[in-house]
Amino acid sequence: MELAGKTLTAEFTDLAEQASGSVILRYGETAILVTAVMGEREQAGLPYFPLSVEYEEKFYAAGAILGSRFQRREGRPSDGAVLSARIVDRTIRPLFEHHIRHEVQVVITVLAMGEDDPDVLGVIGASLALSVSDIPWNGPVGVVRIGQKASTGEILINPTYTEREEDKLNFEVLSCGKDGNINMIETGANEVSEDDIVAVLEASTKVHQKLEAWQKEIVAEVGKTKREIKPRELPDELHTIFENEFKTRLSETLFSGRSGKDHIHALKDEFLAALEAAEADINLMHAAEFYEAEVDKELHRGVIKDKKRADGRGMDEVRALHAKAGGISPVLHGSGIFYRGATHIFTALTLGGPEAAQLLDTIEERETKKRFMHHYNFPPFSVGETGRVGGFNRRMIGHGALAEKALEPVIPEKDAFPYTIRLVSETMSSNGSSSMGSVCASSLAMMDGGVPIKRPVAGIASGVMMGGDQYQLLTDIQGPEDEHGDMDFKVAGTREGVTAIQMDVKVDGIPVPILAEALEKARLARLSILDVIEGELATARADISPRAPKIIALKIQPEQIGLVIGSGGKTINSIKDDTGVEEITIEEDGTVYITGKDGSADRAADKIRALTKVYEVGDRAIAVVTRLATFGAFAKLDDFNEGLIHISEIAPFRIETVEGVLKEGEEVSVVVSKVEDGKIGLSIKQADADFATRKGLKPPEKKES
Repeated sequence: MELAGKTLTAEFTDLAEQASGSVILRYGETAILVTAVMGEREQAGLPYFPLSVEYEEKFYAAGAILGSRFQRREGRPSDGAVLSARIVDRTIRPLFEHHIRHEVQVVITVLAMGEDDPDVLGVIGASLALSVSDIPWNGPVGVVRIGQKASTGEILINPTYTEREEDKLNFEVLSCGKDGNINMIETGANEVSEDDIVAVLEASTKVHQKLEAWQKEIVAEVGKTKREIKPRELPDELHTIFENEFKTRLSETLFSGRSGKDHIHALKDEFLAALEAAEADINLMHAAEFYEAEVDKELHRGVIKDKKRADGRGMDEVRALHAKAGGISPVLHGSGIFYRGATHIFTALTLGGPEAAQLLDTIEERETKKRFMHHYNFPPFSVGETGRVGGFNRRMIGHGALAEKALEPVIPEKDAFPYTIRLVSETMSSNGSSSMGSVCASSLAMMDGGVPIKRPVAGIASGVMMGGDQYQLLTDIQGPEDEHGDMDFKVAGTREGVTAIQMDVKVDGIPVPILAEALEKARLARLSILDVIEGELATARADISPRAPKIIALKIQPEQIGLVIGSGGKTINSIKDDTGVEEITIEEDGTVYITGKDGSADRAADKIRALTKVYEVGDRAIAVVTRLATFGAFAKLDDFNEGLIHISEIAPFRIETVEGVLKEGEEVSVVVSKVEDGKIGLSIKQADADFATRKGLKPPEKKES
């Protein structure tokens, strides 16, 4: 089929014939293989649907031998690969029947990397592989990335890597969906209005439907008959015990006005204990799943029918907010603490020089430097649990990337603020949308550290409960609303507009008009959060922390780069050793960044300015005489430049010798009288008319004729 002016080809062969379903997709020069496999045996001991999505970036796909000098095999997935896998997972997961306990694995293998991003192909490929297989799945789905050039306003459908690099995009909306609804959104935007986002979402559904129709034709031709996996039947006794003893109590417990989930879990334990006491032939794991399903039903009924939330708040009410900038320790370059209800985030800021930027070397980004980083941590104590501490997982990578995307538009340009910026958000307590809490705490940390961001950014998560034709939007979801709601709609932005959106759903999809309504409610909530952040700290502090390094930026001629570096780095290393500076970074255009503390950056900058100074005729300077000669004297202008004071340039009249007139080590005022082939001529008489008089020199007496 034709898609955005290019041909999209799906090829079905026996290359991966053992898989339940597979497809090779080609778009431009990019090619991927997607496979889907369902295990034969039910994993009866699992309390969840066991779906895994793997996104494999192969070095050969880039036509290059990548890795390190000591390791040329592919290793841990890059952050980009993890994020691409999450996009596919979040799109296809809601379309499975979640009573299934057979393992399902989807593997996307990037075979060839062209100009087109394989993440869009990954969604289409997963949809096709599942749709033509015997795996029960309620697809197909469509996907499209829509961007807008910041310079011209031109709309781009599935922009290539080059198009995204050549011109900054005003927004980039990746959306997936089916039947005219949206079931996954990933958006980065430069403070774009909610109306513009809605217009893009509406346009994207047209592309989705075109892709769906194409896939349905393929399935009709090569699709397999789906396996039938029926829901588990539970004994009547379980239903009876629940109806008689726990149904009313569940409703009372759910809508008791308490936050969190401990009280709901306590009732669950009572329910399971009652089943054990009844000595009925009931699998307690199955009973626990039944209980969670009843919680889901009752939450939906209470919100939609009775207009009641679990914690007693109004539908658009944001929980109690608290913001604090700094105060942890002067060692930190900046810090921020943000509370929204029981979600508590601490963010630390660290500033470094350009050399501290992260070097990206993947099949997507080669030799690319990243100067702004946001990392997110989620320790087990944040939800009152024990577990593995340290390291990171896909969720941490995803949440960190979302907050980074939300903050990126307000980060100052390198020319204005040449620092490498690293933020680390620690989730200290979690009860709903810690990623959006990280955005808020990060804004505080950067302003506390003197980073001149354009404006603070805040974020909020909204949800929806749907039942038939009815629905109810919920602002600032928490606890059971997050776990059992039908949508997790995270929106971040400034007072000027949206900077990031991420949406996951548990239903087939959400109509665009509901999303438009949710965007407006998120905007109002965001403004109230920004009021609290700005009440603590309205703008960035005037100065960065004294513990942060100082960076001086200066410009030299590109042809002088070799001069500064010196043979084998001898000159630049000498400057570092002499001044104690931390780092000197030189870019191809001649920009020099000097990073150091305690005055070392200033000392190094002076040396580089002197080394690269280009003297012109008429320049004035103080020179130090270094050597005398019969024809004049040599004088040092600075550590790297020397000139000749010819004997004729000392006095306004002829003198026979410089002996007794100048001496080594003497400082004299000079003017640059000529510059030829890199040699500098200096004149004392042009700079200091009284020099000869002070030295007692007299013009030679005229001889009588």
